[in-house]
Amino acid sequence: MSAATRVLIADDDVPTRVGLQAILRAEDDMEVVGEAASGLEALALSEIRRPDVVLMDVHLPDLDGIEATTRLVSGEGPTPRVIMLTTFEVSEYVYRSIQAGASGFLLKRTRAEELVAAIRAVASGEALPVPALTSSLIGHFAPAAEPPPDGPTLREELTERELAVLELVARGLSNREIAAALTVSHETVKSHVKRTYAKIGARDRAQAVIRAYEAGLVVPSRRDGSPLAP
Repeated sequence: MSAATRVLIADDDVPTRVGLQAILRAEDDMEVVGEAASGLEALALSEIRRPDVVLMDVHLPDLDGIEATTRLVSGEGPTPRVIMLTTFEVSEYVYRSIQAGASGFLLKRTRAEELVAAIRAVASGEALPVPALTSSLIGHFAPAAEPPPDGPTLREELTERELAVLELVARGLSNREIAAALTVSHETVKSHVKRTYAKIGARDRAQAVIRAYEAGLVVPSRRDGSPLAP
C-alpha cells in the first residue's frame, strides 16, 4: 500500500481549516500533517512536517500566499506542490501565485470530491482536473515576454510536435484530449509533455502554460473572449 499524501493547510480562517480537515481526514490516502494560520507559520511547519501538498490561501497575515509559495518551491531538495485557495476565479493575485510556483488554484467553494481529486492529481505531478480554468486565468494576466537578446527562443528549442503539444496544454486540454487531437497515443503525449517541461524549465503544467503565453504561442484573450490586439 502506497504512503498517504501528506497535506498542510494554510488559511487564517478557522472554519475553513476545520472544513478542509474534515474532508481530507475522510480519505484513506490523505494525511493532514499540520495547520497554519499565517504565511510564516506555513513555512515553518512545512520545514518540519515535509508535506507533499500545501493548500495555501492567497491572503495570509505576516507573509502572503504569493511570497510563501515562492519560498516553499525554491527550497533545496524535494519541495511541496502548492494549490492556491481563492474566493475569486480571476485574480491577479492568483496569477502571480502560479507564476511564483503554485501548481494551480481552487475556489474555496469547490466541492469536496473535486478538492480531493485535485490534491491527488497535483501530488502525482499531473494537471488539475480543470486545467482550462487555470489556462484562462494565465492567459488573461500573462504579459508577452521579450525575446532573449541571445540564445535560442522557445520556438527554436522545441520540436514542431512539442510546440503543438505545448500550445494545446496552454489552451487547457488534458493529455487524453491532446492525444485525440493529434491522433497519437496517450503515452506518446505524456512523453512529449515530460520532455517539453524539461526543455523549458517548467516544474508542472501551470508553469508550462505561463511559458507558452509569454512566448506568444497562445494569444491572451479579453474578458469577453475576444483576442487582444497585438
